[in-house]
Amino acid sequence: MAQHLLADLIRQSGSVVIDGAMSTALEKAGCDLNDKLWSARVLIEEPDKIRQVHADYFEAGANVAITASYQATEAGFKERGIDSQKAYGLIAQSVTLAREARDDFLIRHPEREPKTLLIAGAVGPYGAYLANGAEYTGDYHLSDGQYRTFHQLRMKALTEAGADFFAVETQARLDEVRVILSMMEELDMTAWVTFTLKDSGHIADGTPIEEVAEVCGKHPLVDAVGVNCVKREMVADALQRISSVTDKPMIVYPNSGETYDPTTKTWHHPVSGPGWADFVSKWKAMGAVCLGGCCRTLPSDIVQIAELMKACR
Repeated sequence: MAQHLLADLIRQSGSVVIDGAMSTALEKAGCDLNDKLWSARVLIEEPDKIRQVHADYFEAGANVAITASYQATEAGFKERGIDSQKAYGLIAQSVTLAREARDDFLIRHPEREPKTLLIAGAVGPYGAYLANGAEYTGDYHLSDGQYRTFHQLRMKALTEAGADFFAVETQARLDEVRVILSMMEELDMTAWVTFTLKDSGHIADGTPIEEVAEVCGKHPLVDAVGVNCVKREMVADALQRISSVTDKPMIVYPNSGETYDPTTKTWHHPVSGPGWADFVSKWKAMGAVCLGGCCRTLPSDIVQIAELMKACR
């Protein structure tokens, strides 16, 4: 029987702090991520740096560490000449690194309960593998069987390596998510599911937010639904739409406030306007219970979010 560890933590704590960007922290640590594999490249070359990023986020106040497997796929590794067996091992290692960071944190902080620190196995969309920004447009389509083949090895490796649940994240297409949901049933694994947005009313492929929220909200293995890798200004409208069709816990982890150009793979415009204090209190008041950061966020952002969420209890 599936373990609903995220749902249990939400019931116990009332709110859950998610970590921030893996890639931004790795870049700050000197890693070159100008690569189709993105942060998955570091799994091959410098895995200790991934473990340290997880450790830094736990110290910052995160309850959940998302594995460095967002772009770690059998297809992506195959293009590097890495066979399926080695790819499986690298994906499994992404879980091991997060678990090791959690274990070390618990040694340093014996007052913390292990069940309050969870490992989410990142399952990114096919669009992320394309490395052309398709996860923000939904401009791709595969058959159900092709989606299944693409996701199968990663989801199996994450499960067998001991991830507590899946972070089915940055999803751009409802048809792909439906396939992932069916695969979760076969693996008996729970998940949160988060989408990217085309605008305040639709996910990237143009499907109304209400429709995807209803699909995920009705699924017994989905413990939370929401958005990630979006502008902070788009979150409130999305939360309102999600809550209108489901009472499933809501999750939000947006970008820092800068704008990404998927063509040049660069970020523009410094962070300006309202800060985390303005947003977090509003999102909490609207019913969001799981909050964290996505692109361009760092442990310093998670410290702020954790403190603000504690103040909102």
